Amino acid sequence: QVQLVESGGGLVQAGGSLRLSCAASGSIFSINNMGWYRQAPGKERELVAAITSGGSTNYADSVKGRFTISRDNAKNTVYLQMNSLKPEDTAVYYCNAEIRRRSYYPEANYWGQGTQVTVSS
Repeated sequence: QVQLVESGGGLVQAGGSLRLSCAASGSIFSINNMGWYRQAPGKERELVAAITSGGSTNYADSVKGRFTISRDNAKNTVYLQMNSLKPEDTAVYYCNAEIRRRSYYPEANYWGQGTQVTVSS
């Protein structure tokens, strides 16, 4: 089994910062892309940021210059540093990872349980 466990969400005032972490554990051979998505009430889930196994990154336009995604491959962990937070960043944030459990298994998509981020004005 594979689990993604997120931490670091919470309540913060506008202009503040939070750092999200997501650790993958279990039977893991390799991890390809990792990313963070978010879903606000009444809205569809959207990509916030993603990072490849080699460290290439991409961001949603709405967070460029404010959020930074990084990963520690030795710890199977991905991070999202969120600065200059705005009320419109309020959402449940989900971790995602493309994981191969054995060398001969295909990659599968895994999701964390989600962590709430609330930014007050």
